[in-house]
Amino acid sequence: MAVPRLLSPRAGAMNLESAPPTEGQLQFVLATEEDFEEVLAISEGVYEGEDYLPSRYHTWLREPHRTVVLAKKKGAVIGLLSVCVVDAGETVLAEGMRVAPWERGKGVARALILFCTQLAQQKHPGVKVLRLTRMDQLGPRDFQKYRLITKQGMLQLRFDGPQLLARLRAGGLRPSPVEALNAAEVRRLVLSPTFQSEVLPAGTLLQDWQPYRPRESNLALLAPRRVRWLADCKVRPTAVSLCGPPFPIPLGAGWARLAIDAFGRRAAPLQAQLVRHLRERLPALGGVVVCQLFLRPGLWPELAEFCRAGLGLEPAKGYAEQALLEADL
Repeated sequence: MAVPRLLSPRAGAMNLESAPPTEGQLQFVLATEEDFEEVLAISEGVYEGEDYLPSRYHTWLREPHRTVVLAKKKGAVIGLLSVCVVDAGETVLAEGMRVAPWERGKGVARALILFCTQLAQQKHPGVKVLRLTRMDQLGPRDFQKYRLITKQGMLQLRFDGPQLLARLRAGGLRPSPVEALNAAEVRRLVLSPTFQSEVLPAGTLLQDWQPYRPRESNLALLAPRRVRWLADCKVRPTAVSLCGPPFPIPLGAGWARLAIDAFGRRAAPLQAQLVRHLRERLPALGGVVVCQLFLRPGLWPELAEFCRAGLGLEPAKGYAEQALLEADL
């Protein structure tokens, strides 16, 4: 497929002039609040009902560093991609790719990525690379387009929130010490070359599928999200974890998703931090919780066994990986 040529935005709409990837012409438009129901319609069943997009769509539209683009065909929404610029204007993150089931395999996703990255370069001339995270199985064609930066194992748990909270409050666990970090301590830590090289995977800070280079500008982007930072110590931590607020998912009334990103090479401090995050977040939840814990792949078996023996939780799924990919623009 030819690379799309960007036209000047006109009333919020942009057209693709190239060999169309589907029958008829694709139109690219900026997403609006009014498009929400159509976006939900093409996203039904995504992530087996654990989709984050319904909870983030409206917030994404208000973020100044982000652009949400829809692909339309004959006036109907058939695709979506969200891109945001991070790393002080050097990196564009691609998130939330959606293509209608009846349009998959026809090049819509590729056209969206091409269009959105070029649009980001128009608005931010300093953009140098595209980054994205994936969970699906990577193949040879993926590695022709992207280079693999790092991988994190994903341990998924599913449990009744009030029941687990009652067990945690009943005691019995004697976890390692845990320190909560304030904003100044987080800044000092993230900007520390030692922390970047010894603790972060490939020097990358990942927060709920979003990868950031450890820079002060990115801390400003994370600040409004009310992310909770825990460490095994404040002076020179060897294990650090991040947990953002839970949010509802479409699986059912009262269902919520919780994401915890854990960095470090030792299981014991990360087990303690997992318990602390759960103790802090669960009081606000009254139903079933899907918790995704991202950590170094080699630690997955030990954390899974801790969840079984220490928390009484069987992993909801087997081992899975989160892959961080990058391509030059």
